[in-house]
Amino acid sequence: MHANPSSPTSAHRVADAPHDNWADRYAPESMRPYLHLARLDRPIGFWLLLLPCWWSVGLADVTLNQPYPNPWMLTLFALGALLMRAAGCAYNDYVDRDYDARSARTASRPIPSGQVTPAEALAFAGICALGGLLVLVQFNAFTIKLGAASLILVGIYPFLKRFTYWPQLVLGLAFNWGALVGWSAVMGSIGIPALLLYAGSVLWTMGYDTIYAHQDREDDLLLGLRSTAIRFGDNTMTWVGAFYAGAIVLWLLAGYLAGTHLIYFMAVVLASLQMAWQVTTLDTSDARNCLRRFRSNRDVGLVIFLGLAADMILSRMAGLS
Repeated sequence: MHANPSSPTSAHRVADAPHDNWADRYAPESMRPYLHLARLDRPIGFWLLLLPCWWSVGLADVTLNQPYPNPWMLTLFALGALLMRAAGCAYNDYVDRDYDARSARTASRPIPSGQVTPAEALAFAGICALGGLLVLVQFNAFTIKLGAASLILVGIYPFLKRFTYWPQLVLGLAFNWGALVGWSAVMGSIGIPALLLYAGSVLWTMGYDTIYAHQDREDDLLLGLRSTAIRFGDNTMTWVGAFYAGAIVLWLLAGYLAGTHLIYFMAVVLASLQMAWQVTTLDTSDARNCLRRFRSNRDVGLVIFLGLAADMILSRMAGLS
C-alpha cells in the first residue's frame, strides 16, 4: 500500500484532528495516511470502544470476587479495540467516500483527499479485521461467536444514515458490543449485569454521538443524509440529557447486581456530573463546542473504570469481598 504520489502530501492533516496529535508529529510520512484512516490521530474513538469492554471485564471479575480486573483480559481488549476501530473506520470511510468528499469537515480524510485509494482502504480494513480475529480467538468459544456476531451491525451501520434518522442507535448497539463480550470472556455466558451495562452504554453512545453529529448537521441536510442531530434539532439537549440519565441509572443497576460497593457508585455519580456539564453547556450551533463535549466522554469512561478498579482493590483490602 502506498499514498498516491500525485495527491496532497500525506502530512496533510485531517480537519477535526487535534493539531498536536502524535501521528502528525512523530510518525513517518508514508504511514500517516493509514494512521489517519485508522483514526489514530484522533484516539477518542478507540477509548469509547474500549472502555465498555473494560467495565464489563471488571464487573464480571467483581462477581467472581477477584481483587482487580484481569490484566491479561484488559490487554487483549485494548489490542482488539485498536484493531477493530481501525478496521471499522477504514470500512466506514470506504462506504462514505463520495459523501465525505462533499462535506467540509470530512473532505480532508485520506480517501476523498486522494492520499489513499478506495481499494487500499478496503485492504487495510481487511488486514486490521484479520488482526482483530486473531485477538478474538484467544477467548472462549461462546465469546468468539458473540464477538463475530457484531460484524452484522458493523456492516450495516454506514448505510443507515441514507434511510433513517436513527443511525446513532445502531452505532450504539455495535460500538458497545464489548460490554457483552467482556463479561462473556470472563464468565463464558451473558449475565443480567452485562445486559444492563450494554443498554446503558448504548444510551450513552446515542447521547454523545448526537452531539458529534451536530458538527455535520448542515452538510448532512444538503446531502440528504439523516441523523438524530437532525431529528432532535432544537430539542437535542433534552434528548441527550434523557439518554445520559438512562445510562447512569442502568450503570448503577449493573454495578449493584454485580456486587460493587460505594466507590463504584461514587465514580458513576462523578461521571454523571461531567455528563450534566456536557448537556447544560452544549451549543449545537458551534462545531468546536460540540467536538469538545464529545471528546470529553473519554473522561466519563475513565472515571467509571478507575472507580470500578479502586472499588475492587479497596474492598478486598477492607475485607468486603
